[in-house]
Amino acid sequence: MIPVGGIQVQDLSKTFYRYKNDAQRFWSCFFSGVQPAQVHPVLKSLSFTIQPGQAVGIIGHNGAGKSTLLKLLTGTLQPTAGQVQVAGRVAAILELGMGFNPDQSARENVRHVSSMMGISQHEIDELMPSIIEFSEIGPYFDQPIRVCSSGMQVRVAFALATAVRPDILIVDEALSVGDSYFQHKSFARIRQFRDQGTTLLFVSHDPSAVLALCDRCLLINQGQLVLDDEPSTVMDYYNALIAEKDQSVDGEKSIVQEQTEHGVRTRSGSGEMHVDHIELLNDEGKAVELLNVGQAVTLRVEATCRQDLDKVVFGYMIKDRLGQPAFGTNTFHTKHPIHDLKAGERLVLEFDFPAHLGENNYSIATSFSSDQDHLSDNYEWLDRALVFRVLNLNQPKFVGSAWVPPTDIRIQRL
Repeated sequence: MIPVGGIQVQDLSKTFYRYKNDAQRFWSCFFSGVQPAQVHPVLKSLSFTIQPGQAVGIIGHNGAGKSTLLKLLTGTLQPTAGQVQVAGRVAAILELGMGFNPDQSARENVRHVSSMMGISQHEIDELMPSIIEFSEIGPYFDQPIRVCSSGMQVRVAFALATAVRPDILIVDEALSVGDSYFQHKSFARIRQFRDQGTTLLFVSHDPSAVLALCDRCLLINQGQLVLDDEPSTVMDYYNALIAEKDQSVDGEKSIVQEQTEHGVRTRSGSGEMHVDHIELLNDEGKAVELLNVGQAVTLRVEATCRQDLDKVVFGYMIKDRLGQPAFGTNTFHTKHPIHDLKAGERLVLEFDFPAHLGENNYSIATSFSSDQDHLSDNYEWLDRALVFRVLNLNQPKFVGSAWVPPTDIRIQRL
């Protein structure tokens, strides 16, 4: 038995079959010799366990199998092979509308769908005021749902799904169609449930949302579980998949994970450039890993060119402890492009800047490419190339990841 709020998936596979006609599909139920016209495997032998209270992000390209996995977890699809065990009350928002009848009002749909969720009419009568208040669609709540915008429908669906705190909350991309205000409001409720012990499964293409909400992440690619790790590590690998090229120099893998004293870092690209060494230097030229707020430092990068290149653009990105970007630039934007590099030539790049950052742990990602867009001719992308920490040793107390103190303050009493 798995504990309430837990999920266990063992060798889970899902394959869809397409037949030439309905008759062939019918006879296939009775005779194994009737072969489908097309076989489309969507998920292939997935296995993982989610403990109660974990917040797990699920990411992957379109068509990777994420939505199919969620439907299997909620029981709206049956697996072709393998097992799914889910313990506890599940609330899920998988598709826009949640099965709403377009001719019924939002109120009528809430009553109908809530009964399918196992909520009694007495309970829904008590919950209805809070659902109306949270959805904030005003008089549209008693209008046919078809006259409501997609954002309004999501408001009603989310308000209903979270009217009672579930043991497991599953959210697909549906929230992405809502306005920024309601997204903020929804994420606040999700965080509240997470803090109260609800298990969260969250599918999104928004890396900031995954990094902010989740403490674990699953990467699915072509129906297979590629990586199961902390969100920043998985997001780095996912970004490398996006930029991956078919060919690489000297037969090297285009995506390599390297173990360092600060954790796993991901190196990707076709390999024409290679970062050999990276460090932050103080004003005395000494390497440092602990910085004071506002301290002047120099980012020094040593790299080797492995193949003749007409043009190279170098970029770096400073990320906070969650992996969210704090600042990034490249030599295209600074108007310092590098031309006519020869194989074997070494580069030393130095960037002076003040660490106008808040107290936190940070990492630096580096990029070599042929243009301003690192996805075009990605020679190398190195996540967590360097890790450092910022402390506030002598500045007035402040919060946030950026140090932008006021230069003057004026107060008038009239």
